[in-house]
Amino acid sequence: MRLGRLVRPRAVGLLAGLILGWWVAGLEMRTTAAQGTDLETLLGEGIVKPDVALEEVARFCETRVPVMPTVTALEEWESLARRWRQDVLAKVVLRGEAARWAEGEVKVEWLETIPGGAGYHIRKLRFEAVPGLWIPALLYEPDKLEGRVPVGLAVNGHEGIGKSVGYKQIRCINQVKRGMIVLNVEWLGMGQLRGEGFDHYRANQLDLCGTPAVSPFFLSMKRSLDILLKHPNADSARVAVAGLSGGGWQTIFISALDPRVTLCNPVAGYSSFATRARFVEDLGDPEQTPCDLATVVDYKHLTAMCAPRPTLLTYNAKDNCCFRADHALQPLLDAAGPIFELYEKGVHLRSHVNQDPGTHNFERGNREEFYKLLGGHFFAGQVFDWHEIACDDELKTHEQLLVALPGKNADFQSLALALSRDLPRDHRPPSDRSLVARWQKERRSLLRDRICFREYGLTAEKVGERQQGGIKAKFWRFGIGKEWTVPAVELSKGEGDRVAVLIADKGRKAAAGEADRLLAGGYRVLAVDPFYLGESAVAHHAALYVLLMGGVGERSLGVQAGQLVAVAKWARSGGGAKEVEIVAQGPRTSTMALAAAAADPEAIEKTSLIGPLVSLRQIIEKNWSMQDCPEQFCFGLLGQFDIADLAALGGQR
Repeated sequence: MRLGRLVRPRAVGLLAGLILGWWVAGLEMRTTAAQGTDLETLLGEGIVKPDVALEEVARFCETRVPVMPTVTALEEWESLARRWRQDVLAKVVLRGEAARWAEGEVKVEWLETIPGGAGYHIRKLRFEAVPGLWIPALLYEPDKLEGRVPVGLAVNGHEGIGKSVGYKQIRCINQVKRGMIVLNVEWLGMGQLRGEGFDHYRANQLDLCGTPAVSPFFLSMKRSLDILLKHPNADSARVAVAGLSGGGWQTIFISALDPRVTLCNPVAGYSSFATRARFVEDLGDPEQTPCDLATVVDYKHLTAMCAPRPTLLTYNAKDNCCFRADHALQPLLDAAGPIFELYEKGVHLRSHVNQDPGTHNFERGNREEFYKLLGGHFFAGQVFDWHEIACDDELKTHEQLLVALPGKNADFQSLALALSRDLPRDHRPPSDRSLVARWQKERRSLLRDRICFREYGLTAEKVGERQQGGIKAKFWRFGIGKEWTVPAVELSKGEGDRVAVLIADKGRKAAAGEADRLLAGGYRVLAVDPFYLGESAVAHHAALYVLLMGGVGERSLGVQAGQLVAVAKWARSGGGAKEVEIVAQGPRTSTMALAAAAADPEAIEKTSLIGPLVSLRQIIEKNWSMQDCPEQFCFGLLGQFDIADLAALGGQR
């Protein structure tokens, strides 16, 4: 790895040397500046249309979303739903350390009780979602309790003030005034848990360690249900969950995966992955796009898995955030409707499209639809008025609803730091040299599997040629596999047989200086923009598409590595190179180069890295977000490989 250079001029006499040095430096600066301008112009030449990368990644993802099967027998469906539920938990949500986190009883600490309004009070509590990570919550409880009563879990979405937001308090109060026990739980990253350490895009630090980013979110919901159902007055046959936006996602996720939920109302909170591939506003945060979820199920399947329990899908006609009714709702109804009919419970699947205000909301119109659902199923045969009970004067301030938390509460980064401490595991080569070759083969196979590496064919289309400032430039459009278009600029000053495939974190145009140095060294330069970088950048919601790639079981790092290997092979076979070197400028492309060389060392003899990571642990130590370097958060990569391991596996020095 080339980490830097040092040039030391000869001593030619102090005064003469200084004068000569100033003159040479000035000449070099003028020459380099002119050369740099030429190279930047050539490297910045447009080769692909702006929306190509977006179209290709959308198609790449949507074709991998599982379709809802046609099921005609109830027994067949229940077998499928049971298996899917088990597989989502075992293969998606509770992998790695999350399986151990899920063990044991929930730890709960009950704190003060404060007055509510007429007929109820509010008990403050905190509980551990995962070891060391405490969640504040509020239990709304009727003053008089007799026998078993319905319970409700109130979850919320991206509300800065979290559990104290007015529309959520109103919903809780209306339920408790109808005799229910309601748990108002804080969401990770919101309210009292708001802060950089709980930023949802930092949860992917857990993914890098092989523990799913979604697991703390799921375990918070599971523990919440544990608390509710341990209440001596809880009726386990009447358990409701409802929430807006991120709360809508929580609602469908826990309701589909935990049969203890008997009624749910997700509000403007999710759509099918196939829908999201085309409606970028629906893509959702990391927890809403769990890595590998669509290798088992899509959200269509999760909706159907709520059958035959009463399920109300609420969407908004003019939603100004996400999951607008006209594109999000119908595919879910089409998938789930036949399953509810198998149970002869078609009426249990309901939908509501809000027109007033019709924006992203869980306001009175939507809340009253929820109350109707409760009345019809939890209070059947009783006098039940579904109209909202006025309670604005009973709302508490954010300060009044604060719950004391431990001074040192865990967050995503601290959890990931603890997980990364002993990683990677089992990565040292055997001491017996006769076993090394076999070990390398096994490790290479493991790496290819871990990054979902694909071997691609490549077709090359020359779309232009130009001579400028003594440099010959050819402009290439590479078709890689049947899925990707990758632009490249080939630069040469002669007929050299050494080719440097140049990639840069900021795109090929930003690598003019490095291209100049390589040309001066006798290389032909093939400046390439792999997926996500430079001209191959996704125009909108780029990081979210990388999440979606993970959600359907692929890895952007594997795609990028596969593209580099294909280009390197073409440079040799089609470009006449005798030696191919990958030159990477920046920490992100350096990891891509190492992954490519490790996956196929015969295609790439050498890598030259400028500013690489020393260790993948730096991503966690620097508290980087998934949006900063999305491909680096490849699920479980650090569990088996670090930077030095990749370099050694590729035969790199």
